[in-house]
Amino acid sequence: MRERGRIRDTSAPALDAIGRSAAARAWIRSRSLSRVVRPAPGPAGSSAHRRASTGPAGSLDGVSAFMGIRWDDPQTVRLQIRPELINAGGLLSGVVTYAMVDYCMGSTLWAQTTRPERIATISISINYVQTATEGELICRTELDRRNRSNAVMRSEVRHEDGRLLVTAIGSYAIFTKPPRAGIRAAAAVKPAE
Repeated sequence: MRERGRIRDTSAPALDAIGRSAAARAWIRSRSLSRVVRPAPGPAGSSAHRRASTGPAGSLDGVSAFMGIRWDDPQTVRLQIRPELINAGGLLSGVVTYAMVDYCMGSTLWAQTTRPERIATISISINYVQTATEGELICRTELDRRNRSNAVMRSEVRHEDGRLLVTAIGSYAIFTKPPRAGIRAAAAVKPAE
């Protein structure tokens, strides 16, 4: 089933915050973000064509597509540094690594949710240790703690040569989606007798 750009499967094996069984890891791989369907490109030169042709096939939205964020699994994302991601100072923009961390934390927690649960970023504290101007970046996230309403994760972004570029901790809210207003309004109206 597809929900808001994500593929959900109710046949997921139980996942825990500490470790995963081989079956759980295989299930996560089977929900690979590469299965996300991308829209057909519009006429050459149109904004729809640029959006469809920018970034990897597994992009979740326009931001991840523009940046070129790719998922190995829910806990690992990669990005190839391109000239468009370099700031006026000639270095990788901090926005890029922040986005990598947020997307990676979100997908890590998303793999741990049930169908009615939704997630939202509360805060991310990020430490920029070094920067880069070329090569590939790898972000890895670990879920430290999760309860019914909150989760805490930590991430590292490393350059392909192993240098640590960024450390981060983040907290996320976990909530259930409220019913649509139309449903509540219809239930509140009593039929005339």
